[in-house]
Amino acid sequence: MNLGIQKVEALDDGHFICVEWEDGSKSRYPCVWLRDNCQCPHCFLRSARARKLLFEDLDVNIMVKEVTMPDRKKISITWPDEHTSEYEAEWLKKRCFSEEARAEMREDLFLPERHYWGLNLQLPKMPFEEIMYNDESAYKWLCTLKKVGIVLLTGAAARQGELIKLGHRIGFLRLTFYGPTWQVQDKADANNVAYTTGKLCFHTDYPVLQHPPGVQFLHCIKQTDSGGESEVVDGFHVCNKLKKQNPEAYQILSSVAVDYTDVGVDFCDFAVQCKQRIIDVDSRGQAIRINYNNATRDTVFDIPAEKVRPFYAALKEFDDLLNNAEHKFTYKLKPGEILTFDNWRVLHGRQSYLSGPEVTRHLEGAYADWDVVMSRLRLLRKRVLNRN
Repeated sequence: MNLGIQKVEALDDGHFICVEWEDGSKSRYPCVWLRDNCQCPHCFLRSARARKLLFEDLDVNIMVKEVTMPDRKKISITWPDEHTSEYEAEWLKKRCFSEEARAEMREDLFLPERHYWGLNLQLPKMPFEEIMYNDESAYKWLCTLKKVGIVLLTGAAARQGELIKLGHRIGFLRLTFYGPTWQVQDKADANNVAYTTGKLCFHTDYPVLQHPPGVQFLHCIKQTDSGGESEVVDGFHVCNKLKKQNPEAYQILSSVAVDYTDVGVDFCDFAVQCKQRIIDVDSRGQAIRINYNNATRDTVFDIPAEKVRPFYAALKEFDDLLNNAEHKFTYKLKPGEILTFDNWRVLHGRQSYLSGPEVTRHLEGAYADWDVVMSRLRLLRKRVLNRN
């Protein structure tokens, strides 16, 4: 990254700039991109790290008038209107358009690497107090959460309020219709199936929202003696299995929009409706988010009648894979433990337990958005690794 510049020249009638580095490698930069990203005070607000140049003032066919190399650490470009732009070598190298450089930048910004797992999951565990007060531990927690999809925090106090502290650690929690935090326990006239003692099948939370929460926290305050075990499954791992085993089923679940509904009263009254594909995919057909909650799947199904049975068959195959013994991991939370997991990737469930005259099992739950979590991760990485 600290390479100096050996040579710079204009190519393709001035539409490209080619930078030759000291190690002999070359990088090509489109002139329209260079002009769009001029770093001078007129075009760029450094205090906000934001572009001031108006797109309406950008000539998409712009060509360089002159390019020079004041020293081995920068290049200078003069444009047809005599505006001058300077670009540092390190800045340019980091933004090289080669496939290798772009892949490196994706890794640096978004941490796309995933470790898939099943029954053999070695559940990552970290002390709650460490991640709260030690930046290196917090950075490790969030990196592991992004890579593995699940981390258990241990040693929190067995009382309400610990998730509020966790929210402050990353930035802030996601407010939903169930409040900033919510209490998972057996309730009379429950407004959610989680607030009963029955078995909960594998699901992701809140697919009824246009943008479901990315991360979920479940803090065990009180645990029942019998039953109530938590079950988790790596949904992306299962998606890969389904795609290989039955491509047609995968295509159906990643293309058919399913209706979700949630109506009731909690933090406030609500009547929410949404359409989601069970499996959201990127441009390469890779799963990036799972939206599956059988409890809130609506009776309304807005597809042609002849497509209904094939959809059910595809969903049944997916559900069978989720429940396959080799894919799911079971763990009984203890008071003071906080399960943190990727709600877009990890589906969770619960075994049933016996109800009693008093509350026998109590978890406090909360959500955070991936935008907030990744923001904190990048800030911690900068601090821990002493990056500029």
